[in-house]
Amino acid sequence: MFKNLAARTGGLIVALSLSLAPAAAADKLTVLLDWYVNPDHAPLIIAQEKGLFKAHDLDVELVAPADPAAPPRLVAAGQADVAVSYQPSLYLQVKEGLPLVRFGTLISTPLTALVALKDGPVKSLADLKGKTVGYSVAGLEDALLGTMLASAGLKPTDVTMINVNFALSPALIAGKVDAVIGAYRNFELTQIRLEGKEGVAFFPEEHGVPVFDELIYVTHKDKLADPRLKRFLAAVEEATIYILNHPEEAWGVFVKANPKLDDELNRTAWTDTLRRFAHAPAARDEGRYVRFGEFMKSHGLIDTVEPASVYTPALP
Repeated sequence: MFKNLAARTGGLIVALSLSLAPAAAADKLTVLLDWYVNPDHAPLIIAQEKGLFKAHDLDVELVAPADPAAPPRLVAAGQADVAVSYQPSLYLQVKEGLPLVRFGTLISTPLTALVALKDGPVKSLADLKGKTVGYSVAGLEDALLGTMLASAGLKPTDVTMINVNFALSPALIAGKVDAVIGAYRNFELTQIRLEGKEGVAFFPEEHGVPVFDELIYVTHKDKLADPRLKRFLAAVEEATIYILNHPEEAWGVFVKANPKLDDELNRTAWTDTLRRFAHAPAARDEGRYVRFGEFMKSHGLIDTVEPASVYTPALP
């Protein structure tokens, strides 16, 4: 009897000690955004606010950058775990020797576009001859515009490029340029409408430019086997499905966390962006990365197209 009582008492003590032991701390993961928080980041915000990262034993810190160019470099230097970046930028980073790889996708279609005013002189790409085009960043935007012009029988010398920094919509609305390249179709068109104008967009992927992922997740190539990455993508995928299934509820969660974004511009951008989120963030399309690499090389932006596995290796 006493033996059985002692055994039961010992078992109770073990059970109590286990129940009183502190839960294992979630694994920390630092994710640098590409820009200030906006609807493009919805899966990340929803995963955070709905506790999906926590459910996958992750303590994720989302950080908006002071310098949008810094996140990939900070990840390459080992000062953060993940950065939100752009597929076109990855080729330039690899060319530069940065040890970065893509391991997931946030937005799986291009967002950038060439935008003109609906009541302006540009009704078609052919109308760009002799016109001015505003841009923010030279290089890729030159390549995009040059390819689009070629689809209409024009040459880059047929237009005048003007650097308007990041004031694309204001420059267009003020009549400083006839069109702008690099405008985000899910934001600028609404921004123009809110200013009392109507815009028209021409999409690069419909005019000779290979389809590419607008936003991707990159990490240091030495961290590819880090188990946190798969759990991160699993949480983001769950968040994406929740957004698709419950867009209004998800919007409520998003603006509760970011009340300053509760306006018409961001609400419209939310709706316009939903269908562009990668439904399977971990999925890889090697052909897409090779095709766009060849596009980059053909425009002199890179010297060599590396194998797809260099840009987007499979998670082990």
